[in-house]
Amino acid sequence: MARHSTSYELFGEQVELLKFPELEDKIRRVVGEYSLLKRRIDELEGLLKIRELELEEANTKIRGLNEERDSVRTKVDSLLDMLQDISV
Repeated sequence: MARHSTSYELFGEQVELLKFPELEDKIRRVVGEYSLLKRRIDELEGLLKIRELELEEANTKIRGLNEERDSVRTKVDSLLDMLQDISV
């Protein structure tokens, strides 16, 4: 197939019409890649929200365990003080 060099004048420069299919292909690839990346970003943002919720749950559990530990420590200290008063 013979290529015809069709061109026209645009702002003082010649533009070849044969370049348009190449440009269209490149634009289609960029738009396709953008769509894939956008979906991946949405997926990763969803995963991040899940992880943030899991982290918050873990932090809440840790706070509860720390409070429980402090409560047990206070009770043990109180019992030790009582035992110390008895043995004196």
